[in-house]
Amino acid sequence: MNPSSIEVLATVLLVLAVLHSFMVGYFARWAHRYPSGSVAENALHFLAETEVVFGLWGAVLFAGIACLQQSIAEAVHYIEGLNYNEPKFVLVIMVVAATRPVVRLAETILTKVAALLPLPPGLAFYVSALSLGTLIGSLITEPAAMTLLAIMLKRRYFDQGISRRLAYATLGLLFVNISIGGTLTHFAAPPVLMVADAWGWNTTFMLTHFGWRAVLSCVVSTALTAIAFRQELSSIELVENPAGNVPAWLTVLHLLFLAAIVYFSHYPDVCFGIFMLFLGVVTATHEYQDELKLREGLLVGFFLAGLVTLGGLQEYWLRPLISNLSGSTLYFGAIALTAATDNAALTYLGSLVKGISPDLQYALVAGAVTGGGLTVIANAPNPAGVGILQTAKVFENQGISPLGLFLGALLPTLIAIISFWFI
Repeated sequence: MNPSSIEVLATVLLVLAVLHSFMVGYFARWAHRYPSGSVAENALHFLAETEVVFGLWGAVLFAGIACLQQSIAEAVHYIEGLNYNEPKFVLVIMVVAATRPVVRLAETILTKVAALLPLPPGLAFYVSALSLGTLIGSLITEPAAMTLLAIMLKRRYFDQGISRRLAYATLGLLFVNISIGGTLTHFAAPPVLMVADAWGWNTTFMLTHFGWRAVLSCVVSTALTAIAFRQELSSIELVENPAGNVPAWLTVLHLLFLAAIVYFSHYPDVCFGIFMLFLGVVTATHEYQDELKLREGLLVGFFLAGLVTLGGLQEYWLRPLISNLSGSTLYFGAIALTAATDNAALTYLGSLVKGISPDLQYALVAGAVTGGGLTVIANAPNPAGVGILQTAKVFENQGISPLGLFLGALLPTLIAIISFWFI
């Protein structure tokens, strides 16, 4: 490796961003030492926003490039050369998926499935949502599934006074199952999407190599977690949907918008055109709508844009590292690397390595999706979940702890390792 000064700067800032993400809880507590509404309190609350972290350090990188090159034009040229399609897509899909008609439909389906299980309502819906619900991501994309489930789980569990132990176990389970639950198709999981065309992977390939393993892992992990917390989950009285019906035609129209956005996901200009039409429909049908999650979507998009900005200069050490690993070393190395960098960026760099064998291709992607729940930055949909759940009652005034998330994700990650590598 012979990195340039800009590449070294980008790596240093990436490390600082990761450290910052582990300190958001500290900034939140620090903010309460200052008078409400003061500049200091607001600044510290800003630094405590998980979604702001990578965008903030990405802005520092922009300034650093301008200083090192003594040219703002060079910094602009770097930004213009990056692909921000994924942040734009996640922003749009998150807002559309979080609307009342879509959430109601998903919740109705999961409730009907839960009713078929011979379990108490609180336990049955938990099993249904975190197994079947996460696998729906293979059809509607992982960011959309994360948004839907986070909204439902927040109202039914996280805001109902559950223990922090159950909260972090559920958070880790949700993130891991979303990461692997989108691998039944070739277009729903960001790390798979990055390599599907280059390696000729289609839905048939994904079902036979990844899909059944994902189903096995999601079901087993959810069952074990439900058994461990069965008493607490059984005692929860589920909060049903608020009053008010949604016309069937409006639900169908929202699903058509959702499908169109997924279909045109590689064409951000078309996506935003569809999104503007969608906003018009929402305005015209406001009596059947809840408040749009525009703020949450923008913050998540900002987070992912910052990750793309910082990750664009990490190739100098990631590519040779991937090239020199083999077999199980690559699989477990991908899990570790995914925890520190976005798994889609990792698989994209792997797709650039010439002559990588099919076995190594599988090892890289399987490792990337297996480790996708260990940290907030490991998988693109994770910030969407954090953006919704961090305001839950159980995390009030403390935020979501990165260590708590990591510990909560260990068991489902272990089950995923067994499913994807040892079976």
